[in-house]
Amino acid sequence: MKMNLRKTGLLAAAGILSATQLVAQTPTVNEVKPFAPETEYRTWSVGAHIGLLNQSNLIGLRRRFDKVEHNFGYGLYVKRQILPGFGVQAEYLGGKVAGAYEDNNNTFETKMPWSLALSANVTLANINWRHHQGIIKPYLNVGIGALGFEPTAEINGSSTTYEQTTELFVPGGVGLKFAVTNDIAIDLGYRLNLVQSANFDGVSTGGSKDIFSYTHLGVEFALGDKRKPFLGNSNPVSGMQKEYQAHYDEILAQKAALEAQKAENEKLQAQVERLFADLADDDGDGVANRYDKCPDTPEKTKVDGTGCPLPEPKAPVVQKIVVTDEDRRVVDEAIQNLEFDLGKATIRPTSHVSLNKVAALLIEKNFSLKLAGHTDNTGSMQTNMRLSKERAEAVKAYLVSKGANQSRIEATGYGPTQPIATNNTAAGRQENRRVEFTLY
Repeated sequence: MKMNLRKTGLLAAAGILSATQLVAQTPTVNEVKPFAPETEYRTWSVGAHIGLLNQSNLIGLRRRFDKVEHNFGYGLYVKRQILPGFGVQAEYLGGKVAGAYEDNNNTFETKMPWSLALSANVTLANINWRHHQGIIKPYLNVGIGALGFEPTAEINGSSTTYEQTTELFVPGGVGLKFAVTNDIAIDLGYRLNLVQSANFDGVSTGGSKDIFSYTHLGVEFALGDKRKPFLGNSNPVSGMQKEYQAHYDEILAQKAALEAQKAENEKLQAQVERLFADLADDDGDGVANRYDKCPDTPEKTKVDGTGCPLPEPKAPVVQKIVVTDEDRRVVDEAIQNLEFDLGKATIRPTSHVSLNKVAALLIEKNFSLKLAGHTDNTGSMQTNMRLSKERAEAVKAYLVSKGANQSRIEATGYGPTQPIATNNTAAGRQENRRVEFTLY
């Protein structure tokens, strides 16, 4: 008995240690939304457990042998998780069950080389204090299976061993699974097994069916892609809460962004309003209020860059030009005395005295003077046009050299186009070779 308990403790400790060592090797698990398809999860797992077999039970039923003896038991199972709270598992259980009477030496020992059962495993809740995956998972287990057993009974000094018998049995129990990682869970459970035989303990008198219990400690390993969560650890309600919280946080972030954008828009709007206020032109003079130093100028008033009225322009002073008879006499004298070298624009010195008087008159009275050069029709038109222009320009140059205002003297050549006498006589041609002076 003591040896069996020692073995049980050592094996349990070894299982827990192995599970703990695997925690650090667990990779990051992908997030899965609530009610995701089954393909997003791992659904297969295997488990192993060891424990104590005896004829006692938590509901107070005890068969004929009232002295409880504990013996070593062991088991393996394969489980298919169908829903987060429901799975189906196929399980093997082996070991032996023994008992005795308190007041005599009657005993029994039943070996169980094997048992196979198919059970439904119902997770009552995924209790979660720190994580979104269930940490503590209470469960119920009930099923049906076949059991091979070999009872030996020693009654009143007579020992009887029966051949191995196969009977149906109904396992049902409760337990807790502690999720160490997404892959590993520690399994602590208690199971009551109802054997469909009255001879499980080697004593068939009375006809009632035998019961034995199994208290066990084990480890369950999820199979498959370690990046996927195990369906048995999934808690849809917690997942929904997490997703809701994520959406809520996103909404809060969007709201904060909108509030910040609204504040920025209001700031920009205030700046635009100030800008429009600065650019407004209430008096319509084309100068913005911000820069208008005379903001109330009447409509259509011409203003300067500061918005103030421009001074009224002064009427130009028109100096009346009066040409007297004396002035005309001076000019006529100059015309009569004006002589050029033959065929040239060179003024002869005899003409200088009269031209000096014209220059003095232009300077004194600020007159304007038009000079018109003319020739007779002797020679080509081109030559005569050039010569008439050059003689008018020669007179202008002389007057300017004596101080007359160049801008007030106009010199033009007309050639033979404006004769004042006939070109058929020498006297007529002499009259046509002239430079006319016009004061104004």
